Amino acid sequence: MSEDGLLGFFSLASRLKHVHRAAFTEGRPENSAEHAWHVALIAVLLHPEVTPAPDLGQTLAMIAVHDVVEIEAGDTFAFDDRGLETQVERERAAAEALFARLPPAQSGRMHALWREFEEGVTPEARFAMGCDRLQGFLQQVDCGAPAWAEVGLTRARSLKRMQPAIDLGAPFEGMINALYDRALELGLMRP
Repeated sequence: MSEDGLLGFFSLASRLKHVHRAAFTEGRPENSAEHAWHVALIAVLLHPEVTPAPDLGQTLAMIAVHDVVEIEAGDTFAFDDRGLETQVERERAAAEALFARLPPAQSGRMHALWREFEEGVTPEARFAMGCDRLQGFLQQVDCGAPAWAEVGLTRARSLKRMQPAIDLGAPFEGMINALYDRALELGLMRP
């Protein structure tokens, strides 16, 4: 294990604190590190409610890694059609560049976790995705959804993104539907 390589990567990963997202917190843009922490907290709290229970350690590892690529690729807002066109390519290139800075064993582990999250096939990846989508939706509702207003978001368009999380069933379905009710009541999205 290369201590210098790991220490350097830890410092590099700290730059995630400076990647701004489309949601706000306390009047300023939320950053991707705050987002990842919040997603991890959601996973810890919802884990006992999911049947069958996914492996929480694997889930949390994916959550810790899933947005690290944004250090190089930037955050892509879920409803930014232009940004979404190049997101996969930008994030793949960022994963290659960033994870190559790690010693081989850690690089392989980071790649594997990132790919597992992106592919969304395992129960852990689906649970992590559900937590990720729930957090993003909640954060927009909590901050008054200025990014949704900017794109004129409708419930129908939003459902295309949120349906995989809703399809996970309890507890995601009920919580997301409650957020839809709140968003529509507050006029944060169009029906």
